[in-house]
Amino acid sequence: MDNAHFSSTAISAGEYEAAQAWGLLASINLYGCNKEKITTPAIFKEFLAALTKEIDMKAHGEPMIEKFAEGHLEGYSVLQFIETSSITIHFDDKIGDRAFIDIFSCKYFDADKAKAFCQNYFEAKDATCASMLRN
Repeated sequence: MDNAHFSSTAISAGEYEAAQAWGLLASINLYGCNKEKITTPAIFKEFLAALTKEIDMKAHGEPMIEKFAEGHLEGYSVLQFIETSSITIHFDDKIGDRAFIDIFSCKYFDADKAKAFCQNYFEAKDATCASMLRN
């Protein structure tokens, strides 16, 4: 049985509760970001602190920030545990100044609010968001 509920729009709190979901995943793609903001680890830390506050989450420990790979695949990846799961980010400053942000939480959050916050923070020219219930 397929229990996945995938949507290109945000899933409402009512849908989340009606599905008796165990969690919510929001995958946010940002395009045309401010290059300095996607290549500066100190900014990543500031962003994570602000994002967790914006979506009413609480960070668990310090974020892991690593720059690795080679050529056009080289870039920063970030992992921040939150008390209800995690936030992962992959930055691409080689092709299009992009950021790929996944927020997973067992506690409901507004994916549209998260998308707007991320787009504004990284000064992205465009953004998309897809949400999925985990149950």
